[in-house]
Amino acid sequence: MVVDDAVVVRSLVARWVADAPDLEFVAASRNGREAINMIEQVSPDVVVLDIDMPELDGISTLPLLLEKKRDLVVIMASTLTRHNAEISLKALSLGAADYIPKPETEGGIITSASFQSELIEKIRALGRQRARRLAAGVNRLNVPSPGVNVAHGALQGSNWPASSGAAHAGGMLRPFSTVTPRVLLIGASTGGPQALMAILPQLRELSTCAPVLITQHMPPTFTIILADQLARATERPVHEAVNGEPILTGAVYLAPGGRHMRVARRGGAAVIMLDDGPPINFCKPAVDPLFASAAEVWGAWNLALVMTGMGSDGTRGASDIVAAGGNVIAQDEATSVVWGMPGSVFEAGLCAAVLPLDKIAPATVRLFQGGRP
Repeated sequence: MVVDDAVVVRSLVARWVADAPDLEFVAASRNGREAINMIEQVSPDVVVLDIDMPELDGISTLPLLLEKKRDLVVIMASTLTRHNAEISLKALSLGAADYIPKPETEGGIITSASFQSELIEKIRALGRQRARRLAAGVNRLNVPSPGVNVAHGALQGSNWPASSGAAHAGGMLRPFSTVTPRVLLIGASTGGPQALMAILPQLRELSTCAPVLITQHMPPTFTIILADQLARATERPVHEAVNGEPILTGAVYLAPGGRHMRVARRGGAAVIMLDDGPPINFCKPAVDPLFASAAEVWGAWNLALVMTGMGSDGTRGASDIVAAGGNVIAQDEATSVVWGMPGSVFEAGLCAAVLPLDKIAPATVRLFQGGRP
């Protein structure tokens, strides 16, 4: 179902969805009021919800839709303004599953193949994840869970994944490295802002021992807002990374939207390197460049967290981290909005642990304190 006051958008989305053999278009409405009135009758799995509409805008409509259908997947759609970026990120905290930036003009929407493909892929991936959740008896996104088939052992009174060939969901976990990590890397996509807001406030103890570098798939402007929100939530210096700046213990660096973030050595010091190269894994910024370059600079000192997200970005970089002696932890499927990126890393045999969202920060702190499974 699409909710948008622009007839061009409604008709285009309807055609795009109808042309996809595995999707069905069920309804369109001009504003939030109409959508609320028809939601129970048409019962969509996924709603594409515009932010700027007359009568009832998207941010006001969102909680009313979720009240009527708790398991509904809502994708917010907005143009790339700071105001709309702030509203889109607020919508994620209110229960939206994801957002998509729209071209600023109707002509741009008509001619943008990238917007069409991204929208259809988001509908498909989030809709499939919803179906899996319902089949498993989970009726809401990001519900903390005890994990799925993770072998656990005792470590000073806390639950910890076993490290030598432990099984998880039909696969195997790698042994943890014996090297205490000194750098934390995080890669995330769909659902990432919510996950980052959940774990970063719990990582304050790392402010005295490690820098944190984050690549979140996000367009320009959005990353500025996200950095501000994370800084307020963590009470730590979180900012968009600047090309050439030194990497300091305690700081949190967020890859700016539209630029890849790497690390390099300059005069013996680790520094941020940004580039405007082509998308990698259809993403810009991409996780692979950060992970791969960090493996070259810091070797076994890296701990990489692969969080919720579509696709497989981060897998090649995670392989480099493991080859250099570092560790990789993936978010589990039950608490991921989409288990694409973490699932890909796990299936490649690169994970030392697969953990639910609420267990990742405690496990991370324990590793940086020298804990061993």
